[in-house]
Amino acid sequence: MDLRLKLGVEGYSPALLRKIVSQGGRYAFGEAAHNLTELVDLEISGQHVMRLTERLGTEWAERRDQELEQFKQGQLPRACTPIAPAATVMLDGGRLQTREEPSGPGVTRPEWHEPKYACFQTLNTKRSNSDPEPEPPSKFLDPKGVPKLVRQIQSVHGRVTVRENEKKPAPRPAQEQKRGKRISRFLLRTVIATMLGVTEFGYQVAAEVHKRGLDLAAVKGCICDGQNSNWTVHKKHLEELGFIPILDFLHLLTYLYAAAQALGGTEKERWQRYVKWMTWAWQGQRDKLLLALSGAVEKLGIPPENAPEMDPRCVVAKTQTYVVNNSDKMDYPRYRKLGLPISSAPVESTIKQFNKRVKGTEKFWRTSKAEAVLQVRAAQLSGDGREDRLWSMPRLNYRAARHHPLAAA
Repeated sequence: MDLRLKLGVEGYSPALLRKIVSQGGRYAFGEAAHNLTELVDLEISGQHVMRLTERLGTEWAERRDQELEQFKQGQLPRACTPIAPAATVMLDGGRLQTREEPSGPGVTRPEWHEPKYACFQTLNTKRSNSDPEPEPPSKFLDPKGVPKLVRQIQSVHGRVTVRENEKKPAPRPAQEQKRGKRISRFLLRTVIATMLGVTEFGYQVAAEVHKRGLDLAAVKGCICDGQNSNWTVHKKHLEELGFIPILDFLHLLTYLYAAAQALGGTEKERWQRYVKWMTWAWQGQRDKLLLALSGAVEKLGIPPENAPEMDPRCVVAKTQTYVVNNSDKMDYPRYRKLGLPISSAPVESTIKQFNKRVKGTEKFWRTSKAEAVLQVRAAQLSGDGREDRLWSMPRLNYRAARHHPLAAA
């Protein structure tokens, strides 16, 4: 009878189950239950929304793991998609709170955990014989906008090294507010997310690149911040495929701005110092930048081991180390000539969308449950019809007994 009525093991029609899980992937479970009552007149508890969302997310994670095994054995088929002129992979980490698993009600042993995210894009770009943008954009030269930009970037990752009294900027003249629309080069984005370690994450990245045929693009770039784990994934899985390593310029900007402020001087001197350093970086003048940072470290001195993170000596020394370690990924004029982006803003935006769902002062996840919800949200954020395909696949081997009982997560 269930088959004739197209009812799943949960007792809901596929269409209604999808609505439940769709809400559970986007909103806190209690809010999702309220939305379902308002939108489809379904009386359901937040706990039940949680169980169903986690169940489907777990199934999708298992399907992902099956594809990974196929990939490792060289048997994963490619998707039938056209080859794009350019492709990018952007890697980064987020923040969410976990608790002990298994455990009963309440929060036991809470701690911060870093889920790993990847954003895959195809682009319609063209090569240029000369640098198409030799001067930094105006937003990086705005004395009021740059501090706000720096804090926004740092807040995504839960770290703030620049604190200033933010003043509400004066409204811009009408002629400055009206700007022509920037032509988008973006074609298609997909995303993946996981709570697993960097080794497993690396294979997930490689499988996604293969499945989408991103390695076949004429120009390829891997844009990340300076985290070692990101470049470990690039070195093992993407370098041999021709993905050019590019240090995210926005993260570099935050380091340069913090160091320029930490070195001291008048407000005008600090700002001019930042503009000079940032412009050198933008134009690929790495030798000048490294020399200036070395002089800054020499001026302030080496920080002692017990110095706090906000100590100006620590801020400047950390910036110097960051630039030294990543200078081989800072040839920005070359990347722009190739038509590649130099900012990982898309993955930063992706993390914000995930954070709205999984990050919060009162959200404490069991790791396996967070993994399940991340799979649901990743499918929703991917633009290749992934969510539709997952829902269209038969849920073979899933019987009511397998999930019994529907206990609290």
